[in-house]
Amino acid sequence: MPEPGSAIVSVRDLTKRYGPVEAVRGVSFEVAEGEVFGILGPNGAGKTSILECLLGLRSPDSGAVSIGGVDALRHPELAKERVGAQIQLASLHDKMRVREALAFFASFYDGHASVDELMGTFELTGKARAPFDSLSGGQRQRLFLALAFVNNPRLIVLDEPTAGLDVQSRRDLHRLILSLRAKGLTVLLSTHHLGEAEELCDRIAILEQGRVMALASPAELIARARARPRVEVRTARAIAPVDASSLRGVVGTGVSGDACWLETADVSATITALMSRLEAEHNALLEIQIRRPSLEDVFVELTGRAFPDDRREGRP
Repeated sequence: MPEPGSAIVSVRDLTKRYGPVEAVRGVSFEVAEGEVFGILGPNGAGKTSILECLLGLRSPDSGAVSIGGVDALRHPELAKERVGAQIQLASLHDKMRVREALAFFASFYDGHASVDELMGTFELTGKARAPFDSLSGGQRQRLFLALAFVNNPRLIVLDEPTAGLDVQSRRDLHRLILSLRAKGLTVLLSTHHLGEAEELCDRIAILEQGRVMALASPAELIARARARPRVEVRTARAIAPVDASSLRGVVGTGVSGDACWLETADVSATITALMSRLEAEHNALLEIQIRRPSLEDVFVELTGRAFPDDRREGRP
């Protein structure tokens, strides 16, 4: 949690309804200067509603929001001067060129960033004269990120920034986000990608049905998980789970396809004992994998259900 006075964003008891649907239910969190803070949750958890209330795009039903010490609900225009944002479903005129877009939006601000520097930072120099409708998905996302920086903001808000991107474009965007953190900028990021949250975020608020279920660093959240590491092995001759249960450290066993998995309280001890057993029985080891607790395990323990699989939702 940020030290007193160090929070650039403070959200307190935020609520938002859409008719009978309570999308945001008493959400509170703070974002410290210079961190990447993630709001992680499945689609429909309330992530976008929270960010839209924070950005002044929607009015909350109750609660308080401050940005850089400014009450964002009472003084939305002043708060917006401190923020750059990339939101879902953003678009530009098809024939607007990259340089034209940056110059146009920069003209709204007295102390705007250099257009040439923005194009260099976001790898758009070679596309300066390219119209918007000719850009790839990754190039469009880089342009929207560049547009978020035209006012030299203290805070960058990114709502599902990698949605719809291919693997390489997603990796490129991850690299850009990490470079922002290295420069000391503050990033507030919403995502439904577990791996993305773990890779990019200093701290994460796990959101489910409009409520914050847990808030900590990825490592701290995983350390709290009750799930134990699993060792999954494939051998020339199948290992019976009942035989594997006697190995040192093993607290549970089972079969997954042609592999035997061993839940263990001591990974090193279990693997050492396993190798000794296989050698004594002249049984060849074909494959071994160690699966440690993950953010998905944390989500399951908090909510009682699996985190939605993007592949089942038809998303990248």
